[in-house]
Amino acid sequence: QMRLMESGGGSVQAGGSLRLSCAASGSGLFNLRYMGWFRQAPGEEREAVASIGPGGADTTYADSAKGRFTISRDDAKKSLYLQMNKLKQEDSGMYYCAARISGASWEGGSWGQGTQVTVFS
Repeated sequence: QMRLMESGGGSVQAGGSLRLSCAASGSGLFNLRYMGWFRQAPGEEREAVASIGPGGADTTYADSAKGRFTISRDDAKKSLYLQMNKLKQEDSGMYYCAARISGASWEGGSWGQGTQVTVFS
């Protein structure tokens, strides 16, 4: 089982930036995994923010993240990143890192414990 641990969350003023990191460990080939970032705000359902495929291909972004967030990965370090710029209050929430194999669902993959992002005005 692949284990994931997020870091980099915090409180930031609107318009600021944060860089989230996700470190993978345990079994499983990180470089073959699709990796994603998800956000869940209080009282709301978890939503996909961005994802990236093996080799850095197949990047996808939620409409709210396009032009402001950048997802990247470093397979040598078994790490996933999310650079978030021009943050807005609506970006606040718990951010989760997830990993899945090709063709499988995110729900059936590996998930981290999350890192909190709070954007204040």
